[in-house]
Amino acid sequence: MRLAYHVTSSPLGLLFLARTEHGLRFVEFMERKSLKRMFASHAEQVPEAKWEPSLLELKPVVDQLDGYFCGVLKRFDLHLDLVGTEFQLRVWRALCAIPYGETRTYGQIAKAIRKPAATRAVGLANNRNPIAIIIPCHRVIGADGSLTGYGGGLPRKRKLLDLEARFGRPAGRTGDLFTGS
Repeated sequence: MRLAYHVTSSPLGLLFLARTEHGLRFVEFMERKSLKRMFASHAEQVPEAKWEPSLLELKPVVDQLDGYFCGVLKRFDLHLDLVGTEFQLRVWRALCAIPYGETRTYGQIAKAIRKPAATRAVGLANNRNPIAIIIPCHRVIGADGSLTGYGGGLPRKRKLLDLEARFGRPAGRTGDLFTGS
């Protein structure tokens, strides 16, 4: 399988992007990983992967991420090539339905996918989200309104929520994303 990849900078650090011929497969924070380690981290999922650099193929993703970080893009319009269990796919689709600038709890997502007792499983599916930011698992918070787990780290989650609160607020409205004021 051929995967085109690109590394782009963002206000949250370097992002590793990869796509198949069917759509975007990965958006991940690189942390301090080398490209070799990024490829190796996907060896089990795509054992026959042929990694090829290509900004051209990932330019639409880069452009939309830039628009998101500048506050002008509120909804991504990209073809995704998601691989996961049926449950994970349902959770990820539910995450995409959370409006920009809003949050939901794990319990609310569990109810939205008609598995109200599956709160922990929703958390695990969030943790396995292969497409950070675009599948907005950062919009999921604890039942008490607290920030809980995020694969990119809680400081990044806070920055993403703050960005959406700043740009998502209707004109003339001020307040915190969590208090609704």
